[in-house]
Amino acid sequence: MPDALPPSRPPVGADDDLGALAPFRHGVFAMLWSTWLIANLCMWMNDVASAWLMTTLTSKPIWVALVQTAATLPMFLLGLPSGALADILDRKRFLFFTQVWMAVVGTLLSAAVFAGVVTPPLLLLLVFLNGIGLAMRWPVFAAIVPELVPRPQLPAALALNGVSMNASRILGPLVAGAVIASLGSAWVFLLNAVLSVAAAVVISRWRREHRPSRLGRESLRGAMRVGVQYLAQSYHLKGVLLRIAVFFFHSTGLLALLPLAARAIDGGNAGTFTVLLAAMGAGAIASTFALPRLRRAFARDRLVLLGACGQSLATAVMAVNHSLWLGVLAMALGGAAWITTANTLSVSAQTSLPDWVRARGMSMYQMAIMGASAAGAAAWGQVATWSSVPWALGIAAAAGAAAMALANWRWPDRGMIDDPTPAGPQPWPEAAAPPESGHVVVTIEYRIDPAQAAAFRALMEESRRARLRQGAVAWELLSDINEPGYFVEVIEDASWTDHLRRFERVTAADVALRERKWAFHVGGEPPLVRRLLRESTAAPVPRPRRVPKRRASS
Repeated sequence: MPDALPPSRPPVGADDDLGALAPFRHGVFAMLWSTWLIANLCMWMNDVASAWLMTTLTSKPIWVALVQTAATLPMFLLGLPSGALADILDRKRFLFFTQVWMAVVGTLLSAAVFAGVVTPPLLLLLVFLNGIGLAMRWPVFAAIVPELVPRPQLPAALALNGVSMNASRILGPLVAGAVIASLGSAWVFLLNAVLSVAAAVVISRWRREHRPSRLGRESLRGAMRVGVQYLAQSYHLKGVLLRIAVFFFHSTGLLALLPLAARAIDGGNAGTFTVLLAAMGAGAIASTFALPRLRRAFARDRLVLLGACGQSLATAVMAVNHSLWLGVLAMALGGAAWITTANTLSVSAQTSLPDWVRARGMSMYQMAIMGASAAGAAAWGQVATWSSVPWALGIAAAAGAAAMALANWRWPDRGMIDDPTPAGPQPWPEAAAPPESGHVVVTIEYRIDPAQAAAFRALMEESRRARLRQGAVAWELLSDINEPGYFVEVIEDASWTDHLRRFERVTAADVALRERKWAFHVGGEPPLVRRLLRESTAAPVPRPRRVPKRRASS
């Protein structure tokens, strides 16, 4: 093993190969992909060992069910905070910390089992702590991947991450089951700790240069606000999250009810369930090699709809199936449809996000998946309770394809994505005495041809969304009642530092938008820019003194 991993910057000309395995030509990606595979193996082994251990501690179904809740709840609750931390901290150190966290939790779990002191509540607590590590790890790894490969190879890199997930879904339970049968659950947790330490060692050898902001770190609260605000003002990202939520809400019905569908197969048992899961993982892995060709052949919305229809077909077959071989084919089709849809939407989200907000954007993507999956499992389980498993799967199949078609119709992909490439260093505004506190209000005065007012107003709607995505807290456009063609754009920032941060977040798309706005401006001088400090001059209103009520005389 070398003393240190090479820097993450890909070599010049490395984007010529667009094959499914091309990202492995970059040493850093290959090394960190191996740590991702190890992390996913640990996740599946931990889930299997924890669920099995709980069955040995109590016979109450609610405790067993709560193991899955404790494992996944942190990923939903902490998705946005962990994404914000991944954007404002050194990503290498943060990823290293998550692996150390997982190693410590694995050690505590194994020690508790070896000592014989584990109880159902203690097990749930430790599983929840393990889930916190998962919640912290996913956004930072998702944000790092675009650093490791050239942009044209990003779809293949994300598809290989899907291969890692599906391969670990097959291998993890098998390894955990073998270790539990031969040694016991404690050794699974200890193995997880050892593997997490090994992954942390690999990460520590990665030579990544962290470039801290000249303005210092954002506050966690401010970073979360900007992340949510970016999503709210991004038509493209909202469309991606809508589609991924629709897909997982309906596709989760098959996974949630698969144990019962496996029992309906002739001779169905636990082994049948395992075979069907393995078939789904194998279908997902095999389809990875076809994804580059599919992306060239179909537009995003068409490919996502085909994936949703493929998943619906697999679900419909499983609703009425009684043959193991037909079930294997259906689950392989479902796995292929799953990775096709998830990879297409993940690439669409990644390529639209600038680096400064990437982890926050991908954390909200993951939250959409987790929330939709949890809601879908509960909803289709309830439908099956009211009716039957075949009816629930049949309805999920029909609704899944129809809902995706509706999403494409109501929220169509516009084809073009704003270029998120950083525009480079922007000159900071000068201030004789930069304010230490208070909101900063920026006004930009435009004089345009009154005949172009309607087109200018439409363009300023794009400006509004861009300013708010960068972090401004308010925006408005004013026009002069007595002077047609005179407009004032007003942008408000929470502080002088937040105002300067917007200059660090300027992308190539923002520069192009600025040039389009200035093209409307008439006159020899550029639009006049003023920077003002919002000051409160109103004296506080004294609170009236409370006078006790007097009883009326009788």
